[in-house]
Amino acid sequence: MLKITIPSIEEWDSDKEEFIKSKDHVLQLEHSLVSLSKWEAKWHKPFLSKEEKTIDETKDYIKMMTITQNVNDNVYSNISKDIIAQVINYINEPMTATTFTKVSGKPDREIKTSELIYYLMIAMNIPFECQKWHLNRLLTLINVCNIKNAPPQKMDRSSLAKRNHELNAARRKQMNSGG
Repeated sequence: MLKITIPSIEEWDSDKEEFIKSKDHVLQLEHSLVSLSKWEAKWHKPFLSKEEKTIDETKDYIKMMTITQNVNDNVYSNISKDIIAQVINYINEPMTATTFTKVSGKPDREIKTSELIYYLMIAMNIPFECQKWHLNRLLTLINVCNIKNAPPQKMDRSSLAKRNHELNAARRKQMNSGG
């Protein structure tokens, strides 16, 4: 969860002919599958694409990420570029200690929409309460499930020979044997 503070601003009220100062707003945000599905339902395009988002789309996603109750829509118009940068950094955080080694093969070029992620959760028996996790953590769990459920890959001959050579060398060293 990310907490951001949208600072107060001073605006001119033309009806009362006076300056009005708004208060600071503290918002709690969560980059989750729930917020992703709300954004995609409104904008009718995948959020997790390489396409650059407009300022309006980005501010709207921040609105979808907000878990603070009863926030006035006008608050989002006061979001600065610094706050947007802070939110984007939060969105890009891995939120897990799990890392993956690069394996040869074709990269996954499938565009992940909220419905596809929900499908993967159902197919892998991932409970629906995980839809409120940070999205990168959920995608990592899905990736781990894919890897663990995949059949083991056979080693090619050179890799198998290299591994056996290393194992034999370690055993010879352990047993003080020459062969």
